[in-house]
Amino acid sequence: QVQLVESGGGLVQAGGSLRLSCAASGRTFSTGTMGWFRQAPGKEREFVADIRWSAGSTYVADFVKGRFTISGDNAKNTAYLQMNSLKPEDTAVYYCAASERYVYRRSPNDYAYWGQGTQVTVSS
Repeated sequence: QVQLVESGGGLVQAGGSLRLSCAASGRTFSTGTMGWFRQAPGKEREFVADIRWSAGSTYVADFVKGRFTISGDNAKNTAYLQMNSLKPEDTAVYYCAASERYVYRRSPNDYAYWGQGTQVTVSS
């Protein structure tokens, strides 16, 4: 079975950093897409970043640009999200997602596989 397991979440003070990891197993996403989404209480799930393996390209949402960086190890089926200069509004559950396809719309509906999420809490 396909499994995506996130790790690295926790409690951090504003201005601090965290590095999230997503390890996928049971399927190879070497020609597809792996991404990160987040969801805060009472809000919709929103796109944060992705890596399109076949194109070798990465992208981060405007609201985290300059602070967050996505990277990965294709051979290990693993994606990372480096989060710097964290703000209280970054507090959310962060989810890893994967698709065997090249994802065009960066919509949650285009990802077939999801992790359970890891909590990130940023205090002021």
